[in-house]
Amino acid sequence: MLNQDAILVKIRKEAEERDAKRKAEKLNVPYLDLALLPIETDALSLVSEDEAREAQIAAIETKRNNVVLVVFDLSNPKTKEQIEKLKSKGYEVKTFIVSIASLNRAWDFYKYVSKKTASLTGSININEERIISLEKKLINLEAIKQEILNFDFRNHPTGDILEIIFAGALANRASDIHFEPEEKNTRLRYRVDGDLRDVMSDLGSDIYRRLISRIKLLANLKINVGDKAQDGRITVDCGSKKIELRIAIAPSEFGEVIVMRVLDSSAINLSLQDLGFRQDDLNVIKTELKRPNGMILNTGPTGSGKTTTLYAFLKHKNSPESKIITIEDPIEYHLEGIEQTQINPGADYTFANGLRSMMRQDPDIILIGEIRDKETSGIAIQAALTGHLVFSTVHANNAAGAIPRLMDLGIKNTSIGPATNLIIAQRLIKRLCIDCKEKVVIADEMKQFLEKFIVNLPDRVDKNNYKDFNIYKAIGCEKCGGTGYKGRVGIYELLRITKDIEEVLIKGGGELQIRDFAKKEGMTTIQEDGMLKVINGITSLEELEKITGPLEELG
Repeated sequence: MLNQDAILVKIRKEAEERDAKRKAEKLNVPYLDLALLPIETDALSLVSEDEAREAQIAAIETKRNNVVLVVFDLSNPKTKEQIEKLKSKGYEVKTFIVSIASLNRAWDFYKYVSKKTASLTGSININEERIISLEKKLINLEAIKQEILNFDFRNHPTGDILEIIFAGALANRASDIHFEPEEKNTRLRYRVDGDLRDVMSDLGSDIYRRLISRIKLLANLKINVGDKAQDGRITVDCGSKKIELRIAIAPSEFGEVIVMRVLDSSAINLSLQDLGFRQDDLNVIKTELKRPNGMILNTGPTGSGKTTTLYAFLKHKNSPESKIITIEDPIEYHLEGIEQTQINPGADYTFANGLRSMMRQDPDIILIGEIRDKETSGIAIQAALTGHLVFSTVHANNAAGAIPRLMDLGIKNTSIGPATNLIIAQRLIKRLCIDCKEKVVIADEMKQFLEKFIVNLPDRVDKNNYKDFNIYKAIGCEKCGGTGYKGRVGIYELLRITKDIEEVLIKGGGELQIRDFAKKEGMTTIQEDGMLKVINGITSLEELEKITGPLEELG
């Protein structure tokens, strides 16, 4: 039941909307209520936040040279000035009357939707030559530790040590930087190729307190708050490229824990060919991406590369003739020419509400960050059935497992088949270092096992690529930091929803039946794809078993 204050707020909001609607009718200008409409990334950035607030306007949608502008008062000179400015840049401006409440909601999205506009993102400008110099010096974790230990804190600003830590992360391909306070000191760790590695465990508490303040200041977080979780972003401008750091700070027993996610835009500048698909799987994907409608789902644990894969699909499909809208949580990478929105539960902009609003924006392609509830799954299925191409993720251990997951969310098995084109399951597996990997002598029993495995591969797999196979093991050298591995590659299984699999679904077939039927139709499992990368010398047997478990599926 609503309390009295909530009732008054609701009444005031309804009165505001009625006033705006009357004003629009009087001027013969269309009216909008922005309560649930998505605010597009590229559109909002056409007008700076300061100018938008001063003129009481917001650009909320853009397509080619057309822009939708919502305004409070068309007679306002500042409003007229901004409209003329947009027209002078070649835009066709379509105006709508809105309430101040609607404008406040639109302005609130300046914090979320784009690094191009005023936001929660602070900025570090680091000289490109300094970054290059540091990266050459900080070639391994021991070198980073020594650089920090030799740092003169009395005569240099705290920001300089932050640059060392950041440059070390870049030089060692770290995806995350972890600061973990302990009783007397602080532990600094990097996540490299999926594994956490210690840089040092004796970072002084005094130094760490200074680092916390510096990071909070750059991320526009509250410096005097230490007992609550805070999230923010920092943009690192290195001259030729910009890198985003997503900051998560949380209280712990001995102080505040910080995790800095390194979002290097080069990580998503991958083509379909760069993702690690075999040629036969790549042919399947290209065929499915040509379809004008239907759904492509991606499954896998956190950190398995799902976002990178789906972004590669978007880039493959991106063209001036197509309208692509995304709804994400959060927006990690910004894609040119694609309208990206971020969920904002505080403004009641959830996956379900955002998706429902998107359907009124006439998109051709939709990306939903995750299907996690009944309402979102239902709208996604309807979108796929009504002429839209939908990309999304769902939690499941394998491709066939996505189907019972959708059924758990309330989707009928008779709807899943017609709506779904392809389900992909994926993991990331470490690549062997090409400078130090060493060939393994294959025992006769293992050789026979592998020969039988290759013979039994589906017909669509080119077996000629695997006749002369070798297996390698990790050794470790200076270039890979002593681990024997450098970088990661995807391993995949692709489940096409064919007419025959639709029949299995309609008859009530479960996950195991669907999986077995898909394998008979030519699907290779994640583990089988991983084994093919083992015998091609890309990864090791040890790494494959670590990621996928014992080699049971290959027996």
